[in-house]
Amino acid sequence: MLTLFHHPLYASCRFIRLAFGEYGEEVALIEERPWMRRKEFLTINPAGTVPVLLAEGDHPIVGANVIAEYLDETRGALRRERRLMAEDPIQRAEIRRLMDWYLVKTDSDVARHLVRERALKPLMGSEHGSSSPDSTAIRAARANIRQHLKYTNWLAGTRDWLAGPRLSYADLAAAATLSVLDYLGEINWSEYAAARDWYSRMKSRPSFRPLLADRVRGLSPVSHYADLDF
Repeated sequence: MLTLFHHPLYASCRFIRLAFGEYGEEVALIEERPWMRRKEFLTINPAGTVPVLLAEGDHPIVGANVIAEYLDETRGALRRERRLMAEDPIQRAEIRRLMDWYLVKTDSDVARHLVRERALKPLMGSEHGSSSPDSTAIRAARANIRQHLKYTNWLAGTRDWLAGPRLSYADLAAAATLSVLDYLGEINWSEYAAARDWYSRMKSRPSFRPLLADRVRGLSPVSHYADLDF
């Protein structure tokens, strides 16, 4: 069985877990706290980042986009209508653009700051950067949420799925990132009807069930987090 080093509140890790779920393939999970800089983990990935997949022969594959490309080449190419990456080059470009939008831009504008300040700092010792939550960082991240939800709402309201007519990596990247914010109770879904309907479809997929069961020590999810009718 393949092994994935991950953290449950990192959007990039959730994205890869969703991809495995969509392809119906199990992966063993090892929760990694990157700030701990474990020597054993650093021998696998000197950068100390997650996600990291130990693939066939325990070869490490590092980074969400790289793992996604690996899965597309080794699993997706055989799935035809269930493939998460399009065959048309223009459609592939759009999927990759939206993957980058959510896993890089939305994460850097919003998710990573809220996760660090609200969820991770209480788990870190002082030697690993623990301190009081930075209220300025939290306010800035919250100010950025609206533009990303408005854009998601537009995509969901004008397309069958976010990148086009079929479910793709773009949907998984968006759902993974927004699910982190949803866990933290940072999204007012009532303001974004199309995005809410799309996210409800995503939450209802079997691949999403393990994410809805995630719990982080010291921080319970918002009450509607695992509710499919929210």
